[in-house]
Amino acid sequence: MEFRIEKDTLGEIKVPADKLWGAQTQRSFQNFEIGDEKMPLMVIRMFAILKKSAARANQKLGKLDNDKAEAIVAAADEVIAGKWDEHFPLVVWQTGSGTQSNMNVNEVISHRANQLLEQKGSAARIHANDDVNKSQSSNDTFPTAMHMAGLVAIEEQVLPTLQVLAQTLKQKSEAYMEIIKIGRTHLQDATPLTLGQEISGWVRMLEKTEKMIKESSEYLRELAIGGTAVGTGINAHPRFGEMVAEEISNETNTKFVTAQNKFHALTSHDELVHVHGALKALAADLMKIANDVRWLASGPRCGIGEIVIPANEPGSSIMPGKVNPTQSEAITMVACQVMGNDAAIGFAASQGNFELNVFKPVIIYNFLQSARLLADGMKSFNDHCAIGIEPNLSVIKENLNNSLMLVTALNPHIGYENAAAVAKLAHKEGITLKEAAIKSNLLTEEQFDEVVRPEQMIHPKE
Repeated sequence: MEFRIEKDTLGEIKVPADKLWGAQTQRSFQNFEIGDEKMPLMVIRMFAILKKSAARANQKLGKLDNDKAEAIVAAADEVIAGKWDEHFPLVVWQTGSGTQSNMNVNEVISHRANQLLEQKGSAARIHANDDVNKSQSSNDTFPTAMHMAGLVAIEEQVLPTLQVLAQTLKQKSEAYMEIIKIGRTHLQDATPLTLGQEISGWVRMLEKTEKMIKESSEYLRELAIGGTAVGTGINAHPRFGEMVAEEISNETNTKFVTAQNKFHALTSHDELVHVHGALKALAADLMKIANDVRWLASGPRCGIGEIVIPANEPGSSIMPGKVNPTQSEAITMVACQVMGNDAAIGFAASQGNFELNVFKPVIIYNFLQSARLLADGMKSFNDHCAIGIEPNLSVIKENLNNSLMLVTALNPHIGYENAAAVAKLAHKEGITLKEAAIKSNLLTEEQFDEVVRPEQMIHPKE
């Protein structure tokens, strides 16, 4: 391995000659050997968009000459395209402000920009701090990249897959709206409803969490850039933050604005806590939906078995023919991880001291993991389970006819106490509700058939 010798504020250090990063990244790479969780590439991409936008803003403000600005922009575009992914080796577990990752981006862009300038025969040279990081601090660039990455993850990953799953379940709800089945509360038999009505509850869950995610995500549009070190904007033009936000908006095709209060933007991450809370709500709903699916599909002969789900793969290494609800199990594990991430994010966000929160990398790492897991999990659950949900009509009919809770229809005619006595007698003697009602001399067979009609129990009467 060939090395080049570079200097940083701590002196000389060897840097691999084939790497675009410089001395500060090399020191960080050597000094933070905690786990293998790399800084998410989504953050790196957003950092590159930020550096490109900052160069454009500095160029327009007359703080960066054209040759340097264009070289930074060109190098940043290559980073955005993923050309230099292997040159971002740093882990999440670094300084809490994300300074090491900010410098990693600065160094890769400056080294690549200098290569491009050399190829053009330009004598200009770009410095990682003085040019790529001009008018910036890690303290405002990292939270800016956090908001950018968080919003893009919501808009490009979570919401599209959420909408697809909701549409699939909506179609199932409409298709099965006339299939009457027994309801259940407290894991006990309850009054009837239709399979379509039951699924419509799932649909509404997803519709409401989509709305909550969209509404909360609006807070991520405020960017910390322009606050520099502590929020005062030292070493930056007063319009720098506003101009960079405009450039970022153009680059990402989504609206961003400069934060109203930069002191808040550096030390608080309540916006990310709020949005992740909506993701946790989605996770809770997915947990409930997946649990309902696997309960309703349990069996195939000794469970509830009212719906049939796709058999995707063998479920046991010892029991031949066993097929498990693996998609439900996968998405419920995703939900558990998201709930754990929410606890980590909330605690990390509570740890801001004075002018800076120094838990930024772990916040965005967990946030982006949740977004990715939810998106991937919903897509898999939709494609390999939800689309294939079918009713098991014979079991649905048998369970409906056997349920004691059809007795609820008798309440207005013979009263709660008498209806309860009929249900208890039927259960005790293993006879039907009709037989118990007749045996109790409370109703004739004709009267029972007139009153206990499941199709009339699924809609409110005037």
